[in-house]
Amino acid sequence: MYVQDPRRILADRLRALREYGLPGGRKITQPELAAALGNAKPLSVPLISSWESQANPRIPPFARLERYAALFGAPRGLSLDQPRILSPDEMTDEEQRDMAELRNELLRLRNEAQRATAPGATPSPQAVQIEESLNTGPWRFADGNDITIVCAQWPQHMLNRMPYTDPGDPDYINLLNYSELDALFELHGHVRAANPANRVNLRMAGALDSDDYTSHLVSLGGVDWNTATTNALRRLQLPVRQIADWDAAGGQYFEVEVGDGAPVRHRAVLETISSNDVVTPDDATGSPDGGPQQTEVLVEDVALFARAISPWNRRRTVTICNGMYGRGTYGVVRALTDARFRDRNAAYLQSRFQDSDAYCILTRVPIVDGATLTPDWTTGEYTLFEWSG
Repeated sequence: MYVQDPRRILADRLRALREYGLPGGRKITQPELAAALGNAKPLSVPLISSWESQANPRIPPFARLERYAALFGAPRGLSLDQPRILSPDEMTDEEQRDMAELRNELLRLRNEAQRATAPGATPSPQAVQIEESLNTGPWRFADGNDITIVCAQWPQHMLNRMPYTDPGDPDYINLLNYSELDALFELHGHVRAANPANRVNLRMAGALDSDDYTSHLVSLGGVDWNTATTNALRRLQLPVRQIADWDAAGGQYFEVEVGDGAPVRHRAVLETISSNDVVTPDDATGSPDGGPQQTEVLVEDVALFARAISPWNRRRTVTICNGMYGRGTYGVVRALTDARFRDRNAAYLQSRFQDSDAYCILTRVPIVDGATLTPDWTTGEYTLFEWSG
């Protein structure tokens, strides 16, 4: 005898509420439901989709199901000038009974779904919080959508200096060919955790096929090596350009168009320090008699985060994470993956750009004693430029 997965039963019930649970057969969309359930802080549409998914349904926290019950038990709140969930004091006796009945039903279905997922186990509040964080962030995409992360390949003269990059070597390591490894390692793990029902591909710039370009495309690294970043920036026509003339003094910066005035240039900050410590010849100059050597140290990078509807597929997105140096790329990725900062930064993006087809932030990325710190966009201290269109 066929027994349906309890997780799907819960997902079906939540979808049915949205499509048939209102008086008069009225249906509300996932964006409308996300706004109503989130109230002052709207939920993401991918989160609603994940709760209704048949392929890989996610189980909502208790608190979210209580809001479902309040919304559909007393749907009168959706007819207000500013739709919202009514408080119990505003509900009629009948609405309170309907809310309680629906609440009990949804929580029962949740308990059954939870037991099917992990028999005998109850998720901790921390586990629920992490799951919701992954489900609501900008790196969560609808189930069934491929995601392609693309990096540049190191130039050949650099590969020649690196071990294990020759395919003929028995110890060959393919990932060593990719630039931006810190950012790639950080982002790939987060994207996989947030999108278990989606395929996540790794690609080298210059080797993408049509399916890669028409998936959710994420490009790591700058225009000097990453042709995917170059192509995306050219098509998106953002008011930000990266200039990467590494042979010219001061030829590395982001240029921002601001009104009718002259473009504003934002550069990484390097400090020259004297040291008697041993440093690499490429980074230092010292006196022949062994005196103090001069070393340039990166203390603040500048990085771009851009998200837009893909110019190659209107139902997908393109995202660019790009620093002047590798640590800037890593830092701007961490802005939306670091567990201590990702939720506040994601909420900041939601509040600023939720209705935008394209947006970008140019951000500072501080480096302290060699450690790349995560920028907190909510403070205003790190954002150099913002744009939406």
